Amino acid sequence: MKRKFLIDTDTASDDAVALIMALRSPDVEVVGITTVAGNVEVRQASRNALYTAELCGSQAPVFTGAEKPLRRAHQPADWFHGKDGLGDHGYAAPAREPEKMGATEALIELIEAHAGLVLVTLGPLTNVARALQRKPEIAGKVGRCVVMGGAPCCEGNVTPAAEYNIWCDPEAARIVARSGLPVEMVGWHLCRGEAALNPADIERVKGLGTQVGKFAIECNSRAQEAYLLQTGEDGISLPDPVAMTVALEPEVVMSASEHSWDVETESELTRGMTVVDRLNVSGDERNREVWKEQHARGRKAKIVWTIDNLRWKKELVRRLANN
Repeated sequence: MKRKFLIDTDTASDDAVALIMALRSPDVEVVGITTVAGNVEVRQASRNALYTAELCGSQAPVFTGAEKPLRRAHQPADWFHGKDGLGDHGYAAPAREPEKMGATEALIELIEAHAGLVLVTLGPLTNVARALQRKPEIAGKVGRCVVMGGAPCCEGNVTPAAEYNIWCDPEAARIVARSGLPVEMVGWHLCRGEAALNPADIERVKGLGTQVGKFAIECNSRAQEAYLLQTGEDGISLPDPVAMTVALEPEVVMSASEHSWDVETESELTRGMTVVDRLNVSGDERNREVWKEQHARGRKAKIVWTIDNLRWKKELVRRLANN
């Protein structure tokens, strides 16, 4: 039987590559794609998801979700991904339209219909939080919840303390942290350095001569420029495809450990910081009061610290090869 995947995404350039990886995995059935405001506004995210699915010859249903975070204004990342999220190359409108059902309802229905599925989140967690608020018991029906988000090493990509997906809607992330979902946190640090596609990797993908390979590099053109400006590293950083690889091929993880975690929602200095109890001291007397709700309602997350960079790139190339 094929593994069932449900993907929640704010579809921009790296999200699109992650979708391609899932949609082109023969042992995976993507039962639904839900979109959320994040990198781009939510209707653009749905359009990008539909375009990507069409490129893969997939009819996976796309459900449009939250137009803004739970309590905050939407702040897109168009400075990194371009106005349309795909590098502003003028891609044609997809032939299909999103489903009429909203993302919150779709998340609940699909999780209940496919108990044990793999939920992969690639954007702000607004849709997932809304679904949990409406029906908390769905947390116990998810087999794995792979979250691209967080900066467990405390080196953010939007502020010094926070990664964009969590920072964009920290209140939603806190709900997820305290929900009991079986979270596997794939932080931003895992797509940097040797994990980023270097110039040789980029040429290798271009050399595949496939439509999806060409698109994967082209739609990340703006992101490549922004990443160089942001970090001084020349390459394409692909956090969402790294997270998708963890979901598809768990053996890519080299080191991980389980810890309690929570999200800062009050401070402007550390808004969206993923606070990971790496030394397991949150239950100590001096911390117990602050962490009591998290311990009462949440569960420990599996924090991924390192991956096999060569294997992740091999999995990417394998799914971009052959039209």
